[in-house]
Amino acid sequence: MELTLWTYEGPPHVGAMRIAASMEGVHYVLHAPQGDTYADLLFTMIERRDKRPPVTYTTFQARDLGGDTAELVKRSIADAVERFKPEALLVGESCTAELIQDQPGALAAGMGFGELPIVNLELPAYSKKENWGAAETFYQLVRSLLKPQLPTPGAPKPDPARWRSEGRRPRVNLLGPTLLGFRCRDDVREISQLLASYGIDVAVVAPLGARPADLQRIPTADANVCLYPEVAGTLCSWLERQFGMVCARTVPIGIGATVSFLRELHSLLDLELPAELQPGANGVCEAECRSRLPWYSRSVDSTYLTGKRVFVFGDATHAIAAARIASHELGFEVVGLGSYSREMAREVRAAASELGLEALISDDYLAVEAAIAQAAPELVLGTQMERHSAKRLGIPCSVISTPLHVQDVPARYAPQMGWEGANVIFDSWVHPLMMGLEEHLIGMFRHDFEFVDGHRSHLGDGAAAGDKLTTESPAVDLTSATALAWSAEGEAELAKIPFFVRGKVRKNTEAFAREQGLAVIDSEALYEAKAHFSR
Repeated sequence: MELTLWTYEGPPHVGAMRIAASMEGVHYVLHAPQGDTYADLLFTMIERRDKRPPVTYTTFQARDLGGDTAELVKRSIADAVERFKPEALLVGESCTAELIQDQPGALAAGMGFGELPIVNLELPAYSKKENWGAAETFYQLVRSLLKPQLPTPGAPKPDPARWRSEGRRPRVNLLGPTLLGFRCRDDVREISQLLASYGIDVAVVAPLGARPADLQRIPTADANVCLYPEVAGTLCSWLERQFGMVCARTVPIGIGATVSFLRELHSLLDLELPAELQPGANGVCEAECRSRLPWYSRSVDSTYLTGKRVFVFGDATHAIAAARIASHELGFEVVGLGSYSREMAREVRAAASELGLEALISDDYLAVEAAIAQAAPELVLGTQMERHSAKRLGIPCSVISTPLHVQDVPARYAPQMGWEGANVIFDSWVHPLMMGLEEHLIGMFRHDFEFVDGHRSHLGDGAAAGDKLTTESPAVDLTSATALAWSAEGEAELAKIPFFVRGKVRKNTEAFAREQGLAVIDSEALYEAKAHFSR
């Protein structure tokens, strides 16, 4: 066990809570001690919800452990059913309550609630985490509700093109969006509008905004769209096996992925591919012009972006998409790619391998920060924690993935998917670099008489801070540099170098000085090192 200040994912019962809170008519009874009820804050403070999640806690205390906690569970379940009258009931336990082994799900099943669907959630808190808990809860809930509709063995699979013989438009389900996801609300709106423009209807969106009755309509659609594999991947595979429902698995984040998504869906539904989705003479299709990203990324004002070094870390879906957009659509150089999503580690490693990198699969934020410092990027694309790490290292950062802060749940429309999502991504990623350019200019002119001592920029301590933070960050190993000293002249020259590459220059110069046996690094040694590495 390791004591930490930060975790990328909560325990699996938080994932179950996300499913319950995302839906209507679902209630979750959680067997948990007093103190495990903090999750309300996640939805009211971070998600800006105007109501608390539909969760009833048993909130047993230490003195209850000497009595019958099972009776406390049954009383809590009965009170919740009477008060909230749910259309489906989820019953589970937190990591602490798991040790007591009261089996609340089994207790609920024997309480005689008639036709009320009761889903017993067995979520191993000490081996699994939040996204897995959300995926398992979503899968178990849908499986329980669809059990009466399971096709008989050997029944023919439904034809995805049956919409044509039935005289209607094709329809699909959008599966996976939840509360506390990254821009899920706006992604659903963007993709629904996008599909409607191609004559495709949306049958069910789940779990976000769905009721148990909506989940029972899932098999009426012609295909499923797995918008968020971390949450919907397990369910989509089960629907494919049991109901024969085809599934579009391309996640439409970025220009290329949106085009591939539309082509995949047209193929699955046996829809004629529109002319605007067919590749042109240069391999670019007309539909790509719906987003401003391709033009902006090729414009004169954006040419300085080419080759910018970028480090990417987040959940697997958004990290893979970000790496692809950065390398293929913006001309960045991806110098690091990783994820905390161990369930999708294979996909992340494959994406990293295509870029000639070794993926970082870790839930240790200090290891991620050390990898960022080692890679010396000019931009970090990560989670809320990487924003903190990048701030300490003096590097611009844009948040692309959960876990997030309330500032990453904007009141405005800001999707990540589709054409408008590509516009939002361009702005979100390029603006920190614009500020980085401004930081460089501040550094260049900081000795000008118009700049007073103590001038501060958006990074906190101005240009000099990037240098100081880079060398003093606890994530950087400085043991090998203790025998070297920088002269005042050398430090002054080093400070003239742009902050976003200064850390790398310092490291290279010190390596050169050790090779040459120098004890003090002055301006001459700095320029000799520069000439050495230029060759």
